[in-house]
Amino acid sequence: MLPLRPVCGGIWRAAVHTVRMSRGAPPYRLFSSTCDGAPAALADADTIFALSSGHGRCGVAVVRVSGPASATALRCMAGFTQRLPPPRTALLRSITDPRSTEVLDRGLVLWFPAPRSFSGEDSVEFHIHGGPAVVTAVLQALGSVPGLRPAEAGEFTRRAFQAGKLGLTEVEGLGDLIHAETEAQRRQALRQMSGELGRLYQDWSDRLKRCLAHVEAFIDFSEDELIEDGVLNRVDVSVSDLQAEIERHLKDERRGERLRSGVQVVIAGATNAGKSSLLNKLCQRPAAIVSPIAGTTRDVVETALDLGGFPVLLSDTAGLRDSSDLVEREGVRRARERVEQADLTLVVVDSHLRSVLPDTGTVPCVCLLMHRLCLLVLNKADLLPEKQRQKLDTELRGVSGLPAVRLISCQTNEGLKAFLTVLHSSVKTLCGDPLFGAPTLTQARHRAHLQRCAAALAQYQRYRDTDLALAAEGVRLAVTSLGRITGRVGAEEILDIIFKDFCIGK
Repeated sequence: MLPLRPVCGGIWRAAVHTVRMSRGAPPYRLFSSTCDGAPAALADADTIFALSSGHGRCGVAVVRVSGPASATALRCMAGFTQRLPPPRTALLRSITDPRSTEVLDRGLVLWFPAPRSFSGEDSVEFHIHGGPAVVTAVLQALGSVPGLRPAEAGEFTRRAFQAGKLGLTEVEGLGDLIHAETEAQRRQALRQMSGELGRLYQDWSDRLKRCLAHVEAFIDFSEDELIEDGVLNRVDVSVSDLQAEIERHLKDERRGERLRSGVQVVIAGATNAGKSSLLNKLCQRPAAIVSPIAGTTRDVVETALDLGGFPVLLSDTAGLRDSSDLVEREGVRRARERVEQADLTLVVVDSHLRSVLPDTGTVPCVCLLMHRLCLLVLNKADLLPEKQRQKLDTELRGVSGLPAVRLISCQTNEGLKAFLTVLHSSVKTLCGDPLFGAPTLTQARHRAHLQRCAAALAQYQRYRDTDLALAAEGVRLAVTSLGRITGRVGAEEILDIIFKDFCIGK
């Protein structure tokens, strides 16, 4: 008998490496399938229930049930003794307590048999009236049905991911959509939830898996002359192109992350320049104390704004000056720290001063104007005579490299409309338009894995001519990094490519 050796030894090593890496908690474990198409990981899962609509009084509340005992819950609660209702059809039924047969409410029931449901399991929805007493009674009644338990936070979505209904990026997009507070956030989250970002990463992953399969095949079978010429050259081109695409994707100036969490806008400047007045004008409420006494603001005052559909976290800070007061000095330190962390700084200056140019020393912290993005806001324009306005305009025109300047009055609202237009434009530039262009990074986790992916591809380039096994390991690490973003980490796909692209063992 001829001696036997494992087919695709390198791929076998990849499979062992991936399975070892993926052991432990989901979402990175591999799921096998049962005969009915549902993942084996969900076949023996508990049946869960929870209020899926918002808490509090409302016209309609939705209670969702998901799991193998969903049909039992539907029969017990809605009086279906034999046949279940047609799938995805709303029926008006009396909702009863299975213990006492008391009618709890009259509402709509919907039956979603697996796998055509949100979670991929048998699911039921009860659309009931949204009063707290009704919701509580229905939930308590469901708790009495054998095999049902209350759902944990995010458990429905977790099961949808495990069933392959959603990728990790889509799950994150769903979470962002639920928490979206502005129009731009909604658009970005909806775009990610639709799978656009996940498809981009999956395309990169598929291309890398093909590269890895070809490299592994070359390592295992090149001596048997079963591999066609030029395979590695094509891998070189693909890896180089992918590395360039990923690096361009990373150079997005964090627009997606900034849009998701909010643009950090900091108001800074000297004492009594009108910083707190500007904060109150922008948020349209007395969020900060306004006083003619210098140094009134000593801590950072924050407020969240929706600026034309874009999220802004606006911070008022202590006036920048030297002080012997320990509390005020701490406030100034915090103000400088916020300026360093800011995406956009509004440098507020009293335009009534003799001169407002940075080279005269009137601006208390010239380094603010050297920040990567700032606006110079000249407040108290209502106190300026016409001649002084003309002189100020001449002075400002003579300064090169000065950021955008706006003359306003928080007292009379003069110039505020034009200032808001410039501020909105600056914030929009920082966030980008979520509807156009390639999908952007929205999570710090994505950025970290993509950076590891790019570094792993650089490892391939580094060892390509000296140690092909180490070069292949670089591609494998890159595949794993992308898989951690999408939640799909597996070795079977690489094996499939091997046998599809090469007629090995035919």
